[in-house]
Amino acid sequence: MNMSDVGVYEIHEAFAGQILSNLTAMNSQEFADAKFRGKKVGEVDMDKLNTKGGSLALGHPFGATGSRLVTTASRRLQKEEERFALIAACADGGTGHACILERYDN
Repeated sequence: MNMSDVGVYEIHEAFAGQILSNLTAMNSQEFADAKFRGKKVGEVDMDKLNTKGGSLALGHPFGATGSRLVTTASRRLQKEEERFALIAACADGGTGHACILERYDN
């Protein structure tokens, strides 16, 4: 799977600088060499990122961020007729999580 396979991105941004740093690192060869054995993640298509607004715009429902991300991504997959969504969120202390959702045709 490549970044080009993803049609919907929902990435939690607790702070604007946090998501900008992550997007830069994901497309950085230097970061990939240091952390990922040279294979960079790639560039996120900004036209597919948080198109309904992210956590800064919609609010940060502490304790329910994951639910909001999954719900928004699921609805976008249906409405935009995309197959895959990438969801990611940061957490306290430098931890975080990510997942891929797949939409199946009815």
